[in-house]
Amino acid sequence: MSNELYTVNGVARSVDQQGKGASRRLRKENLVPAIIYGGNEEPTALSIRLNELVKLLENEAFFSNILTINVDGEEHQAVIKDLQRHPAKNLPMHADFQRIVKGQKIHMNIPVHFVGREEAPGTKNAGVLSTLVSDIEIICLPSQLPEYLEVDVSKMEIGDSYHLSDIVLPEGVVIHELEIEDGTDRTIVNMQPPTVEEVDEPAEEVDADEVPATEQGGEGTEESAEKGDSEE
Repeated sequence: MSNELYTVNGVARSVDQQGKGASRRLRKENLVPAIIYGGNEEPTALSIRLNELVKLLENEAFFSNILTINVDGEEHQAVIKDLQRHPAKNLPMHADFQRIVKGQKIHMNIPVHFVGREEAPGTKNAGVLSTLVSDIEIICLPSQLPEYLEVDVSKMEIGDSYHLSDIVLPEGVVIHELEIEDGTDRTIVNMQPPTVEEVDEPAEEVDADEVPATEQGGEGTEESAEKGDSEE
């Protein structure tokens, strides 16, 4: 996908526009404080219009693409590394971007898309597909960065499970967790048996005529008869 769709326009922040107090003032003006770092260059502090950033964040691919960040006419190639949101309003409050260096590998969390759910034999047999990850950290060169990883589950039977090592990776892409010494080839999706709900069987109705008089109580019981005799 073209990076032209992911151009972030920002304005450089001066020294007196940095710090917690200054950041609060920027937010009141519907501006989001941000920073670009890395690439053997000094960090660049900037502010981004809130409405523009919110619109960009609506697209999942924004988080896994190389972005062009325009700061007062100077372009930076970067990826988003951290985003702080308001705990209640969910609006962005601060963004961190990391510069891209040509030929230098980057670590990125990439979305995982599971396809073929409806075609899976397990699904057709009322199985329940349980996905255990939504994104995975990968390592690759910037030019090899995929927008997402795709996992085909169309052949999954009930009882099947796929692991990290089952993901078909694009050329030059490796999964960080499988590269480290204490990494685990964990399960990413499984097909569970159908969920069976227990239904309580209704209690059998008993005909009152079939119940012995001693169990029904009231008139006709031995106790009632004795009581009547004593009253006489």
